[in-house]
Amino acid sequence: MAYNKRSRLITAGVARSPNRAMLRAVGFGDGDFDKPIVGVANGHSTMNPCNAGIQPLAERAVAALEQAGAKPQIFGVPTVTDGIGMGTEAMKYSLVSREVIADAIETSVNGQAMDGVLVVGGCDKNMPGGMMAIARINVPGIYVYAGTIKPGKWKGQDLTIVSAFEAVGSYTAGKLAEDDFIGIEKNACPSVGACGGMYTANTMSSSFEALGLSLLGSSQMASPDAEKADSAAQSARVLMEAIKNDLKPRDIITRKSIENAIALVMATGGSTNAVLHYLAIAAAAGVKWTIDDFERMRRKVPVLCDLKPSGRFVAVDFHRAGGVPQVLKILLKEGVLHGECMTIHGKTMADMLKEVPDAPRPDQEVIRAWSKPLYREGHLAILKGNLAPEGCVAKITGLRNPVMTGPARVFDSENACMQAIMAKRIKPGDVIVIRYEGPKGGPGMQEMLAPTSALIGQGLGESVGLLTDGRFSGGTWGMVVGHVAPEAYVGGTIALVKEGDSITIDAKRRRLQLNVSAKELAARRKKWKPPKPRYKSGLLAKYRRLVSTASLGAVTDLEA
Repeated sequence: MAYNKRSRLITAGVARSPNRAMLRAVGFGDGDFDKPIVGVANGHSTMNPCNAGIQPLAERAVAALEQAGAKPQIFGVPTVTDGIGMGTEAMKYSLVSREVIADAIETSVNGQAMDGVLVVGGCDKNMPGGMMAIARINVPGIYVYAGTIKPGKWKGQDLTIVSAFEAVGSYTAGKLAEDDFIGIEKNACPSVGACGGMYTANTMSSSFEALGLSLLGSSQMASPDAEKADSAAQSARVLMEAIKNDLKPRDIITRKSIENAIALVMATGGSTNAVLHYLAIAAAAGVKWTIDDFERMRRKVPVLCDLKPSGRFVAVDFHRAGGVPQVLKILLKEGVLHGECMTIHGKTMADMLKEVPDAPRPDQEVIRAWSKPLYREGHLAILKGNLAPEGCVAKITGLRNPVMTGPARVFDSENACMQAIMAKRIKPGDVIVIRYEGPKGGPGMQEMLAPTSALIGQGLGESVGLLTDGRFSGGTWGMVVGHVAPEAYVGGTIALVKEGDSITIDAKRRRLQLNVSAKELAARRKKWKPPKPRYKSGLLAKYRRLVSTASLGAVTDLEA
């Protein structure tokens, strides 16, 4: 077997006998010490539906690795669930968990000198955390997504977890009966699997197919379905071929393959979090990639898929309609996909797509033809201006007019804003500002699904703007702008906004502007004082000290 075996610490001579002795205790026999040791990073957890179906996938992967001649070693990886923590202090740990996951996988794989790694994850931060680790370690690796949840049903309507969040706003606005409110809650999540629209988990998993490090066609399978477990076994077999051929992640993760991934994100209407996560993945892989590259890609790629949160369909519909391979083939045919990029299959992307039709099937409405897109350009716009000189991210799908100017309604936390929304103190034309929720200020850059969903439920999604130095859920849509940088905690302009100030959000001109004179802002800056940190010890305090600005991906391992 022609692989580069890192695990020579257990194979070479008498001096390694103690190493082998310990491994015999966990099942190694005489014939196992010359096999490649392949880690299986197992994100199984019973505390959320996204990860509760992972154990059978990990077991199928382990069995397939053994059959292919490896000695698999399984280890646990933590997870935090955004949908459960949303709107609480627990949510501060969500983005932080991305770094913890990456560090945990790096520690396990490098600490035991493994020859390859198969990562299985389900919830939002599992994907970028796992891919950051794969890129850092740079031993042959593959990502296995745990799969999407199936849609819930209530009175003939497909439901996702976002349906439950939006129901809160509708119910408090008197637009939803109590039995419907309860019915939506009880039926929104009918199975294991990650949130069912093109939210963050499905955005990242589908983009990994385009990146070349997940099995093509696997990312939108439903978690409970047999084909999902079959794909885990096939992923293990593909990984073993990569180990034999010494095909490493950094042979696959390049500037061009990241362009492929972002083209897929734009075409499918994916989550704003893809911006943050691909900045981090690129940094981990040593690839030059900036926030401005997302805007460059946005102009090249239309939105082709009619998917929730702003569209009609869910992930299982997308899968049945042809899924990621169909969208990639359209992009390849139109010249916006780099077909020469290598994939974990050991073939180029163009080779992998040879048998996929050039155009989507006429019997479905999920994937549109290039000539009939939902939107002529991508939906994730990078805005700049005096409120965000480093940049910020606006999600502009589903909006009739992505331009507004209005008075600022200023809140120094998500909870304070949520109280105002629930008390119906927000009016059409207002521009909400939620600050001190950035990477350092939160710390942890909370997602704002609770307030944005409440606004949608109250019918204010298009008439009220919301900007924040925090993040948004992949389930968010509306007139929203996140990742405002520099953040308030470090003295960014967002910290200087006063109640009633005029703010302009202009996605057409890609501007985010505080309509206050430079002289007045300079005077306010002299009076501004940094707030005291919310956490002084523990993981969140450590994160606050290490984390970068959002415009660099909110990573914790940049050189000072």
